[in-house]
Amino acid sequence: MTVFARRARASAGRMHPELSLVSYTLLGHLEERGGCRATDLAAHYALDKSTVSRQVAALERTGLIERRLDPGDHRVQVLHLTDTGREILAQVTESRRTAFQERLADWPEEDLQRFATYLTRYSAWIPAPKDRGQGSPDQGSTGQGSPDQGGTGQGRSTAAPANTYGGAP
Repeated sequence: MTVFARRARASAGRMHPELSLVSYTLLGHLEERGGCRATDLAAHYALDKSTVSRQVAALERTGLIERRLDPGDHRVQVLHLTDTGREILAQVTESRRTAFQERLADWPEEDLQRFATYLTRYSAWIPAPKDRGQGSPDQGSTGQGSPDQGGTGQGRSTAAPANTYGGAP
């Protein structure tokens, strides 16, 4: 898994020098949702608000996102992709898609189907809420823990993947 994550971080930088994997993921989420608040990003990705704030500030400085007042509540600022942000995201997404196609071009259909099934299963895994009292704080109710915590990540979920942009090539 470490190699998988390392390659994902490196590929984001190769595809656009100003776009980290986290930035790419946040831009993808903003595109999918049509914009959202920074606090929504923090909640969705279980990140600290200060972490999201730094990422958002960097994306604003590079002109990839902008803040707009929420038409329903002028106290709220909603983050949206700029035209430049949409263009960069589309370029990086196409580069990632091409990289996937090149890496998988020689795979037999059966292997591709199995790989897709495993990726869907991995992406859909959601840990149980920690306040249920089942398992340790680092494990879901399955007791398996998430893969990034050293567990097998074999908890069960029928939820669809939350984001198509965050995967590693």
